[in-house]
Parts: sequence; structure tokens; C-alpha cells
Amino acid sequence: MWSEQPNSMWSLEHQHWTNGLSCIAGIDEAGRGALAGPVVVAAVILPPDQRPRAYRDSKTLSFAARAKLALEIKAESLAWTVEFASAKEVDEHNVLRATHRAAARAIAQLQPQPDALITDYLKLQTDLPLLSPAKADSSSYSVAAASILAKTSRDAYMIALSKQHPGYGFEQHKGYGSSQHLLALEEHGVTEEHRRSFAPVALLVHGLFS
Repeated sequence: MWSEQPNSMWSLEHQHWTNGLSCIAGIDEAGRGALAGPVVVAAVILPPDQRPRAYRDSKTLSFAARAKLALEIKAESLAWTVEFASAKEVDEHNVLRATHRAAARAIAQLQPQPDALITDYLKLQTDLPLLSPAKADSSSYSVAAASILAKTSRDAYMIALSKQHPGYGFEQHKGYGSSQHLLALEEHGVTEEHRRSFAPVALLVHGLFS
């Protein structure tokens, strides 16, 4: 029987629990605003035990803390998946649709399959009961866990990418539009990992960057 006063980080899960749903997937993404690299979507089903965790919005955690918690999440989860939407997929479908496509792939791979979802303001097209408030990673351990897996997976990808494309600083800015990145784009040009539908990459491709 579910507690009447759950930990606030279980509050969104509790809304599903009171409707008789217990296999709940939290979903979150990383990289939607970047100029380069993929959008990464993670889906996590935690045990519905109401225990407190250290999981929080990944942006509030240090690199080391995220790495440690990612291992804990993978070890304890009933199921977890991570899906990538490449820069090409973002350009072909736009960033929101690419994120939705990656989320659908992530959910489809979960075993067991969830009977309800929680996202951080990602309004998925789904037949499953869905809660999608803003800042869900501050009121759902499941979404916070997904945030951590998405962030650590994307950071690892961008660090590896920095070795393939030295000089862009991907290991530092992770593909976002920092001044370092903009200078590198002007000096070295556009790689296959850059999103050509995003300004200023689009401007550079068409010879308008300054």
C-alpha cells in the first residue's frame, strides 16, 4: 500500500500509483539546444519502493556525481534504455520530432514495458497514461534518473567525438554554442556532427557566417 505522504521526489509517481499503475518509466533528454552532436533520450523504470535517492536534475550535479549515480541507476533499475537522435535526424525531422522519435524508441526497448510515463514537459503521443509537467526532474526520481543517464551518455559521446574532431572543444562545451565553439566553426568549418538546420551552422553552410 502506497504511503499517503510520499517523499516529494516520488510525488509524480504517486499520482500514477494511486491509479493502480506501478511500472512507471521516467523519460528525459539531453542536448536539444546544442549546435552539434545528438539529442539523447533516456528512459528508466525504478523499483516502486518509495526509498529516498540522491538522484536530481543532472545539471545540478558535478561530473563525478553524475558518473557515480549513473552506475547506481543502471544497477538498481528494473529497466533502462538510452537512445540517440543524430544530427542528421534532427535536421531531417526538426529537434522536437527527433526527440519524440528517440523517446519512442527508448520506451519500445524497455523490458518490462511500462504501464505509465512521466516526462519533463515532453508531450509524447502515447496511449499510456502520461504526466509531463515542467521541471519534472525536481518531483520525480524516475525522471531525475533518466536525466542523469541522458546527460552522462551524451557527455561520453561528445568527449569521444573530441578525439575524432580535435580543435572544436567538444569535450568542454559538449556541442553547445559557446564562444569557443563559434570560433572553431569559423576556423575549421562544419563537421558531419553539426546540425545544419541550426543557426549559426546554417549561416556558415550558406556562407553568411560572420
